[in-house]
Amino acid sequence: MPDTRLTDEQEALRKTIEEFAREVVAPVAAHHDETKTFPYEVVAQMGELGLFGLPFPEEYGGQGAEYFTLCLAIEELARVDSSVAITLEAGVGLGAMPIYRFGTEEQRQEWLPELTSGRALGAFGLTEPGAGSDAGGTRTTARLEGDEWLINGSKAFITNSGTDITRVVTVTAITGRSEAGKPEISTIIVPVPTPGFTAEPAYSKVGWHASDTHPLSFTDVRVPAANLLGERGRGYANFLRILDEGRIAISALSVGLAQACVDESVKYAKERQAFGAPIGTYQAIQFKIAEMEARTHVARTAYYDAAARMLAGRPFKKEAAIAKLFSSETAVTNAREATQIFGGYGFMNEYPVARHWRDAKILEIGEGTSEVQKMLIARHLGL
Repeated sequence: MPDTRLTDEQEALRKTIEEFAREVVAPVAAHHDETKTFPYEVVAQMGELGLFGLPFPEEYGGQGAEYFTLCLAIEELARVDSSVAITLEAGVGLGAMPIYRFGTEEQRQEWLPELTSGRALGAFGLTEPGAGSDAGGTRTTARLEGDEWLINGSKAFITNSGTDITRVVTVTAITGRSEAGKPEISTIIVPVPTPGFTAEPAYSKVGWHASDTHPLSFTDVRVPAANLLGERGRGYANFLRILDEGRIAISALSVGLAQACVDESVKYAKERQAFGAPIGTYQAIQFKIAEMEARTHVARTAYYDAAARMLAGRPFKKEAAIAKLFSSETAVTNAREATQIFGGYGFMNEYPVARHWRDAKILEIGEGTSEVQKMLIARHLGL
């Protein structure tokens, strides 16, 4: 069983983020959700706290902490606002981490200091309109012409790709084909702005209203050949590693949302009167909240275990899939149950549970659907 005790340093950081979320994020969360605006002022303060640099070495402007510490920060932010939490998760895990993991020293020096400071955001263009879970179905192409890549294609559902502080989008593209016709997928860094690159109008989404999400188009985009990230033809394989790590972070986000639903329900159950007593005195409500707390505890233990395995250098793909599957489903279930406990008020946006309910569903879809997680688990069982 994983050791769920936090070190003194980790607990101190958790408390700092908890306080930040309560005092800085919470007061403006409903406003940004309602107006569907990106919380630049919150992101700037997150950068000042060093959150975007948590898992990176100090030589690149990071904090030198472990990936697990980033997950703790994401969980605490998600207890207040999932949009802010996913902005951090995507900015670090999808924007900066691929450059750190697979970039040359020159690429790291060029991009990481700005990304780890939070002054700039990075995005990763993997998903396409016709290639979601089937990421191998990539259609975007990059042809080497002299000392430049010529990129054409489109991407869909890309987080942090169209903000005023977005400075880089890394994209997967077909850079050739094998003799058997199998596509060679590579990863290429595209600075923002670059002629021919367009972040199309933002999506109108069910949830994550304060998170930045755009479709992207690439029309004869030219970047230097040196912008190849990692080995040519290894783009898809490298990104699978990034997804494995990201599933742990999304699990942490899911746990944060699930815990928020417990916290809000406990508070409401003590205050709301029905039939002459607080509704929390009735066993039907008690059992519902107890089940919510039990699910959240198990989900948290699952992501702690996956993170511990990753940091120890042990295989963690299956455990990350389990954590992501269970925690995302826990978030959706807890959000539904919290809405039911609040009754009619749960359907009103003045209460956070309505936002949690809208924000939860995407957790079963993004960075690998629940069905993909089940496929991965089954493969590890030899099926």
